[in-house]
Amino acid sequence: MQDLVGRLNAICDAQPFTTTWYVKDLVTGWEADRGGDVVVPSASTRKTSILMHALSKVHEGRLRLDEPCTIEARLQEGVDSGTYQYMTPGCVIPLRDALVNMIITSDNVCTQIVLERLDRDELNAWCRRIGMTGTTHRVNFPPPGLPWDHPVDAVASTTARDQGLLLDRMVKGAADATEAAALGATPELCGLALDILSWQRLRNLIPSLLPQKAKVANKTGRGPRGRMDAGVVYKDDAPRFIITVYMDRVPDTLPDGLPGYTAAYATAGRLTRACWDAMT
Repeated sequence: MQDLVGRLNAICDAQPFTTTWYVKDLVTGWEADRGGDVVVPSASTRKTSILMHALSKVHEGRLRLDEPCTIEARLQEGVDSGTYQYMTPGCVIPLRDALVNMIITSDNVCTQIVLERLDRDELNAWCRRIGMTGTTHRVNFPPPGLPWDHPVDAVASTTARDQGLLLDRMVKGAADATEAAALGATPELCGLALDILSWQRLRNLIPSLLPQKAKVANKTGRGPRGRMDAGVVYKDDAPRFIITVYMDRVPDTLPDGLPGYTAAYATAGRLTRACWDAMT
């Protein structure tokens, strides 16, 4: 596997931005990372922990998946992600559908609906309790006009290893009640979370160079400083490996004139493909 690590690092070294990653082979338990504990902006990859924390509240009985949620005009103001910003105010969806859209289209109207039902201090305490010690949820959304070189602590932050740990615990929790209980959930709720991640509509990062039908349960992110993605890659419907990729300080324009995000997308895709070729 050291050859794989060398290939992954070579892909990163060739880019004009900083890339941190974490990989775990779910068959052998082998794992590796590049700057896995470096704290970086999380952007919308934070929503996986929001999803699991919300499901823990469902398990406690403090939330219900069928409770009605109203799409309000105030929630649509300034939103630039997802589809509910365009929907008619007043329409009602169940919390389950808000959770789904928070993940699969990164819908920020739905994200606000979910966050208004959670306590941020409890969310951060939950992250620490399960081992995500480098992750901090701060403001619900970054302030408008945040510059490209903003400090990490201006936004929610995480590490490549933290997101890998969360996904690993979710996979274990879907198969084992004791593992699920450590997340405050049940195997059924962990399985639901992974299903929701697998319905992801944004496939331009981790899944981009995999076979078209390859199953991936992932959550993407984009922010002023870069692009990121964290997911579980499946083979024959079984979880095969975890990969999390954080590309930070991505320039707006590359030396060849192309947008910087295109290289970020390609980097995540190439890293994942190298893992796929080595492990499947």
